[in-house]
Amino acid sequence: MPAAVPRFAGLPLSRQRAKSRMSLFLPCGSSRINLVPARVRSGLTILTRLQNRIRRENRPVPLDTERYLARYSSVSDSSRYPVWYQAVLCSVQVGTELYIELGIQRGKDQSRTPSAGALLSHLSHPKRYNPFVSKSKEREGMGDELQSPGELVSELRESFRSGKTRSYKWRATQLKGILRMIVEKETEITDALYVDLSKPKFESFIHEISLAKHACELALKELEHWMKPEKVSSILTAFPSSSKIVSEPLGVVLIISAWNFPFLLGIDPVIGAIAAGNAIVLKPSEISPATSSLFARILPSYVDSSCIKIVEGSIPETTRLLEQKWDKILYTGNATVARIILAAAAKHLTPVVLELGGKCPVVVDSDIDLKAAARRIVVGKWGTNNGQACIAPDYIITTKSFSPKLVDALKITLEKFYGKEPMKSEDLSRVVNSNHFSRLTRLLADEKVSGKVIHGGERDEKQLKIAPTLLLDIPDDSLMMQEEIFGPLLPIITVDNLEESFDLINSKPKPLAAYLFTTSKKLKEKFLNSVSAGGMLINDTAIHFTNTNLPFGGVGESGMGSYHGKFSFDAFTHKKGVLHRSFFGEISARYPPYTPKKQKFLKAVLNGDITDLVLSVFGWLKS
Repeated sequence: MPAAVPRFAGLPLSRQRAKSRMSLFLPCGSSRINLVPARVRSGLTILTRLQNRIRRENRPVPLDTERYLARYSSVSDSSRYPVWYQAVLCSVQVGTELYIELGIQRGKDQSRTPSAGALLSHLSHPKRYNPFVSKSKEREGMGDELQSPGELVSELRESFRSGKTRSYKWRATQLKGILRMIVEKETEITDALYVDLSKPKFESFIHEISLAKHACELALKELEHWMKPEKVSSILTAFPSSSKIVSEPLGVVLIISAWNFPFLLGIDPVIGAIAAGNAIVLKPSEISPATSSLFARILPSYVDSSCIKIVEGSIPETTRLLEQKWDKILYTGNATVARIILAAAAKHLTPVVLELGGKCPVVVDSDIDLKAAARRIVVGKWGTNNGQACIAPDYIITTKSFSPKLVDALKITLEKFYGKEPMKSEDLSRVVNSNHFSRLTRLLADEKVSGKVIHGGERDEKQLKIAPTLLLDIPDDSLMMQEEIFGPLLPIITVDNLEESFDLINSKPKPLAAYLFTTSKKLKEKFLNSVSAGGMLINDTAIHFTNTNLPFGGVGESGMGSYHGKFSFDAFTHKKGVLHRSFFGEISARYPPYTPKKQKFLKAVLNGDITDLVLSVFGWLKS
């Protein structure tokens, strides 16, 4: 182990406890692994010993462990990397699952460590583990006190009912705190994204950090305007009166974010929920553990943690959260989990926003700037987390006659962007984990696509990498055409006439996005009118996501509801209609006893017929 690797300081226990020779244990099938001996010098040593133990017993080695070791064992600049490592959960399948991962803390401040007492309790006594820890009680020196999900929600509801989240000052203060966090913690955010996905720094900044920063700046700039009641016209029967629409915060909301853009998809809806004046629980994805741990560690330092809380965990923790009554749930992920969330929400009649995915088609006409189109398709597919994006192109449709030119252009562009050996490119993210790698391998191994690969196809299971891969004319009943690919594979389907593509697209569930490359106004109009999708983009891919003036959301199986910019504010508010009347202008005709004369008068009023109104007043209106 290089001397430059920081010494393992362990969990933030008291000195007396740390000096004891206590060892922490986790169950692992029928055996127990000595996970944290009292005098272990380094977090890397822990992982190395565990890895060797697993190998000796012929158990599968978690790839994440090797990834962490590879990343941190060669650190030469100790000032730039974590001062200590915290043992937390990552998967190894051994009868029951043992989880280990590295939670990363930078700097010397250990006072903000998330749920340290709960983690220690889990390591020593797994049955006692409860991840729902009150941050407000931690600051009072009660870091080991645990909360049930019900207590967590009750605490948030109490904070919301106090009224403090409704004020402009509170909302603006929280948004400024998040903006400061994004600026001050940019390096930590970038590193966490690299650990989770090997995401290039360029993509981390462009696709996550800058968009989150822009969302926060926009909310701060427009907040006062968004909060103002919207005046609307009143009706004659209520004259004199005034009417307005008040944007009222919903209450306590739950945000369950995804792993593929783990920072942006976590913080962006939080920004909208704060701007709307809600109390919030953010549940980051356990599949991106470094970013999840980062959220739990740094966010409470920048916002009011009595109103904004982080809950880490996986299926059990999410299930327990969904048992609670929420005022709104926003979920980003897949349709399978969305159905579970929707069913749980239905028990409490909780409204939901579901941001899902689907097979996003790209229709390519022949009358285009081919070079520009190829670049935009490639960057939209492989330049957005290596195809692991809900709006990444999923398949291309073009004509048989034009396909050779398009294929050549895509190959040339791929080589220009990622080199002749894309597996060595540092500009491509890796596949997130072994489960998703196996899923993508299964799609490629389908006998129905045998011999259809025309570019790429290389795989490295150890590094979790798959080269950008093009396939030509795979059958529609292949696995690859029956499910969302969500990875670096891109099939190209050819048709005789481009209008046939509309039938193919409409035969599948409605996608989150649909793309068309053409200069034909007629084809564009037909595409817009014939294809239903969450969003559409003409002559480019994916960048509509960055336009906060457009709602971002799905339709059908790609989701329901939308957010981004003002739409995020609207997603977390109730539009309350308010009519204010004076005591002047009383109309007796609306009250019993009802008479034909009163009915004639009110009919004239409701119809807006001034002549009949005058005639009815004088009793001259005939029925």
